[in-house]
Amino acid sequence: MSQATAELPTWDLDSLFPGFESRPFLDTWNQVVNQLRDLHDFLEAHRIGQEGASTDPQTFRAVLDRLNAFGETLGPLFAYVLMRVDADSTDAAAQAKLSELERVQLEYQKLRPRLQRWLAMLDADAVQAGEYRILLEEARVQAQHMMSEPEEVLAAELSLSGGRAWVKLHGNLTSQITAVVLGEELPMSAVRNLAMHPQEAVRKAAYEAELQAWKAHEVALAAALNGYKGEVSTLNRKRGWPDDLAPALFENRIGRKTQEAMQRVMVDSLPHWRRYFALKARALSKNRLDWWDLFAPMSSGSLPKKWGWEEGRRFIVEHLSGFSKAAAALAERAFAERWLDASPRKGKVGGAYCMPVGQGCSRILLNHEDSFESLSTLAHELGHAYHNLCLREVPYLLRQEPMTLAETASIMNETVVGEAALRVLPPAEQLGVLEGGLQSAAQVVVDIHSRFLFEQAVFARRRERELSAQEFCQQMLEAQQETYGEALATYHPYMWAVKGHYYGSNFYNFPYAFGLLFGLALYQRYLTEGPDFVARYEELLASVGKYSAEQLAARFGFDLETEAFWQGGMAVLIQRIERFEQLLLSK
Repeated sequence: MSQATAELPTWDLDSLFPGFESRPFLDTWNQVVNQLRDLHDFLEAHRIGQEGASTDPQTFRAVLDRLNAFGETLGPLFAYVLMRVDADSTDAAAQAKLSELERVQLEYQKLRPRLQRWLAMLDADAVQAGEYRILLEEARVQAQHMMSEPEEVLAAELSLSGGRAWVKLHGNLTSQITAVVLGEELPMSAVRNLAMHPQEAVRKAAYEAELQAWKAHEVALAAALNGYKGEVSTLNRKRGWPDDLAPALFENRIGRKTQEAMQRVMVDSLPHWRRYFALKARALSKNRLDWWDLFAPMSSGSLPKKWGWEEGRRFIVEHLSGFSKAAAALAERAFAERWLDASPRKGKVGGAYCMPVGQGCSRILLNHEDSFESLSTLAHELGHAYHNLCLREVPYLLRQEPMTLAETASIMNETVVGEAALRVLPPAEQLGVLEGGLQSAAQVVVDIHSRFLFEQAVFARRRERELSAQEFCQQMLEAQQETYGEALATYHPYMWAVKGHYYGSNFYNFPYAFGLLFGLALYQRYLTEGPDFVARYEELLASVGKYSAEQLAARFGFDLETEAFWQGGMAVLIQRIERFEQLLLSK
């Protein structure tokens, strides 16, 4: 382990619970069990979901109070257990406790069919639903796409040994895979970080070692993907959804018109991104980029600037404060109270995420290295933490934001910090920062679209039969070739094995593009309105669980069903490509 890696922070979980045998953990566990029992007894007593059920405002409010209390108690407990597993998948005690807690959560899932049917029959005005009106509106849609209650209960019970088990297999297996790069054995997260190494020989060696490692585990990973997607597709058909995309649109609270308008703008932008790839290839003295060049730094003949952890911390806090004092203070608190686990290591899951742990607090998992791209990821995850802070006074049921709106604050943070770097850094360093931002945006536009195409194709074929690992690879290559086109000389056929989103959710790809383009539109509004924008922005963040995406956007005067809206966000990115070209050609 390098000295830099050794100095990276690990998170403090003891302030949540001092361990599985501690009194706070055991008391909270018992509280969850008791709240669940009380909820069950209340539903029985008031015949919720049955004939003759109570439909008065008092019963409605009592159900909401119980659901909110249960969610507030379960959330931090589940987060703690899951983070123990994600930090070290070899932690047998944590794995066992997660399995136990999933069985407790299953008992709640078994109550959901009757709850949804009851909510669907309520009149919002009659029960004085107020800001909870969206729960009734969505319950009416869900009621149209539910199996019988016994079937829904059985599906929930089988999920632990079905879909959820495949998700666990992917996470546990991939967190323990290692690969040997130039004689050194590294965890997969560290191998993938070498994609940002300044020397092409190292990047290429890491790419080749990574592909070999995925191939060595392809049978188990293909079984996991077949199992998860097969279960989801079967349930979608049984529930009467017209296709496998429809429930993902519903869960993300956007209409098909919105999604299709955004996708058309993304496809129309692909020639601009291929031009960016060609420019980068020229800068690297290559005819075309290889896959291992996508994250290569722009070094101008010297090593790229390294961003140490402490320097990155100061930079983020300083420039967030120019946008929002509250966002900067939250970032300072996250560093001071050790909310972050930053070092890559074997047994730790890859990627990055922010986990709410109650009372507006969060924990952040990273796989950090000393680059501006990692600094940008840190700013991104701190944006999620700020969003959690803005939601602290909102009841649990109304904090459940769709994935489309969940990226709003993270994109804003990332944009604020990226634009600050371009303002204050010397010209010699601006090119690398600008290109790093374009790397990230290209992933969200170009690569995300390839993932969408891949998932569409997999769902269509999985309805007929299982796919082999080779067929998954071929489908992945076809999707990448359609989006990257001739801009690349090589591709990554095993990206289906890399991305955990394929296993734990469905179509968790277009929400990233939505978040980027929506966030850029909000940033443009901030540039127009100045400091007065921030209060409205914080109100928007606190409201993401109360409205559909279209309704929330309309409050800012945005029409998401028009291509013009999405073109506005894309225009910002295209301007950055043009600026990149100017800086590159002026060298």
